[in-house]
Amino acid sequence: MSKMTKCKTCGADIAKSAKACPSCGAKNKKPIFKRGWFVFIALVVIIVALASGGNKGKNATDESQETTSTSTANTNKDEPKQEKAKDTTNDNVPKEYQSALKKANIYANQMNLSKKGLYEQLTSDAGEKFPEEAAHYAVDNVKADWKKNALAKAKIYQNKMSMSKSGIHDQLVSDAGEKFTEEEAQYAVNNLEN
Repeated sequence: MSKMTKCKTCGADIAKSAKACPSCGAKNKKPIFKRGWFVFIALVVIIVALASGGNKGKNATDESQETTSTSTANTNKDEPKQEKAKDTTNDNVPKEYQSALKKANIYANQMNLSKKGLYEQLTSDAGEKFPEEAAHYAVDNVKADWKKNALAKAKIYQNKMSMSKSGIHDQLVSDAGEKFTEEEAQYAVNNLEN
């Protein structure tokens, strides 16, 4: 004989296996924590939490070095000849200048910005908000191939936006666009696939 329970609506005794109360017709639902899907999800969450907890033993320096090397490896895989930023650990360089140079390296070598676009990103109120002196230091010291950056942007405009070479050129040199020099834009357009 199945075990009995009380109906949550009318209080009558009903079998636990009954789908509805014979007295009032109310549905007899299992509590949420006794349902199979809830138990399954709870187990998955616990397993994931335990698995991710194993990384807490690493110190922050190891994780930061791992992230940096992974990021560098991914960047170098796509464009192996790009130069890296100068060493920013020089004690004579203010910390804010070092930070601006690190950001400049990302924008120049991963996002393929132009020199002028990079400076504006570093100083903009909508961007990084670095002081002009720090931005000038960063732009002057970042290692980037501006012509290759222009070509990378041009390829995006050609392949993803189906723009004409003339339109790409205009977008590359425009102050409302990419802000590359005429020479950089011409190099990019000349090296696009036909």
